[in-house]
Amino acid sequence: MTVLEVLQISTEFLRKHEIENARLNAEHLLAHLLGRTRMELYLEFERNLAETDLKQLRDLIKRRSRGEPLQHLLGTVEFCGHVFKIDKRAMVPRPETEQLVELVIADCETRRPGRIVDIGTGSGIIALSLGKEFPNADILAVDISEDALALARENAERLDLAGRISFKKGDLLEEIAERFDLIVANLPYLSMQERPSLSREVLHDPEIALFGGEGGDELIRELINQSPTHLNPGGLLALEIGVGQSDGLETLLRQKNLHDIDTKKDYSGIPRFLFARYG
Repeated sequence: MTVLEVLQISTEFLRKHEIENARLNAEHLLAHLLGRTRMELYLEFERNLAETDLKQLRDLIKRRSRGEPLQHLLGTVEFCGHVFKIDKRAMVPRPETEQLVELVIADCETRRPGRIVDIGTGSGIIALSLGKEFPNADILAVDISEDALALARENAERLDLAGRISFKKGDLLEEIAERFDLIVANLPYLSMQERPSLSREVLHDPEIALFGGEGGDELIRELINQSPTHLNPGGLLALEIGVGQSDGLETLLRQKNLHDIDTKKDYSGIPRFLFARYG
């Protein structure tokens, strides 16, 4: 079978199993298997595939049809212009989190942070992306999951940042005495009641990275409570939050005497990010 024939059959199979962007998924998986870019596949449509390649591709296509995330099958994900290793140890990063990093960078353009902590670092994408952007910053990445921290360390090695980023297992800011110029976090913000509405792909993420409690925002609230004693004067708290959580969290930020509170919308127009300063 040729590359074109395999792509057509794979695409139809994924469509029948309700995979969005079925053709794109098929192209990514075949390109990954052959060590090609997607564009290079178009130059090899008439190439005949070996049976060993077909067998491996069938396995990947079947796994994708059952809802296993494309990023897990590829083993990597692109985020803020860098390629990160990703697997079941941490949540697959969403476009909203990439927007969070972009907004933080823009906010810190004139007041570059010297000390940064990323709470709930997962695969390390936020901490490491900021490490690339702020080469002189002292950055700490914190997570409660030892597996996630191991993945984050592997990504630090990939990006040549292993000597610049510190990693710590911990529950939010507990057992951390230092103060920071920037606290950034994409914490779990879903409630367990939302589980039935989640896609098959999302349910492959670790539950500890998805669900924030009965109401969904419990961990975010606890971080806000802890933040005033861990921010330097003028320090920035930057959070990614869930749908419908902005009003209640803004009230809590004001109660904790944070100011310059700014709710920012994601590309879908949903209030998704909260920024506030201390002191």
